Amino acid sequence: MQQTRDRAIGILDSGVGGLTVAREVMRQLPRETIYYVGDTKRCPYGPRSKEEVRKFTMGIVRFLMNHPIKAILIACNTATAAALDLVREQVDIPVLGVIDPGARAAIKATKNKTIGVIGTQGTIQSGAYEQALRKIHPDLTIHSLACPAFVPLVESGYRHTALADDIVADTLSPLRNTSMDTLILGCTHYPLLADSIRKAVSESVSIISSAEETAVELSTILQHQQLLSDQHSPKHRFFTTGSTESFSKIAEDWFGFPVKVEQVELYFPSVG
Repeated sequence: MQQTRDRAIGILDSGVGGLTVAREVMRQLPRETIYYVGDTKRCPYGPRSKEEVRKFTMGIVRFLMNHPIKAILIACNTATAAALDLVREQVDIPVLGVIDPGARAAIKATKNKTIGVIGTQGTIQSGAYEQALRKIHPDLTIHSLACPAFVPLVESGYRHTALADDIVADTLSPLRNTSMDTLILGCTHYPLLADSIRKAVSESVSIISSAEETAVELSTILQHQQLLSDQHSPKHRFFTTGSTESFSKIAEDWFGFPVKVEQVELYFPSVG
């Protein structure tokens, strides 16, 4: 059992966005080792078909399962919407997504039962957040908005710029005339644009990232299954299918410590 507890948590994303979840997992579970894979070569996943996203997600899962992994966290809303159930069918370890935790956090936060959801085209078109929200609270007013420019903005390294402020403000303008008091960042890249998003919406709006709630859920599952690690020096690994230089620059900016990144090739199985 000790050997199983010391295995890593696999975290996957279409790019660097899932680092927002990884940082929260590190904060809440500092003894856990993380193996992170960002498929920056094929990012963004949002405009892609469900079949493509499922294929890419399973390719990352196959890669992770070749390593000592005890749980998988799909830190990508698009992949969660398209492939969570498929991944759970294919592996025999706990698999978590980020949509249900984000929905729960938003319902806790809203006072007027009016919630905004922003995400990639794939996530918004799937209706996954609306389904997750209404499953818990059927009487909500939900305003959903696809923001296709946001992920490329983050991946290209322009998040701390006036350009980012302008693009975010223009994209979010349709939500300004709503009465939402809570906004779900329905893509794990979006917390990296939190400063620009905060400027673009009312100060009274609660901004929800699923990272904190997802890490809580992961902690609960690992504790229940007696899988919590007692290591004192976890050895994280970071993998990308694209540029290691741009990935490490964003990762180091977000984490505040040097990050060694390994480049990998993924192989994609056919999926149903």
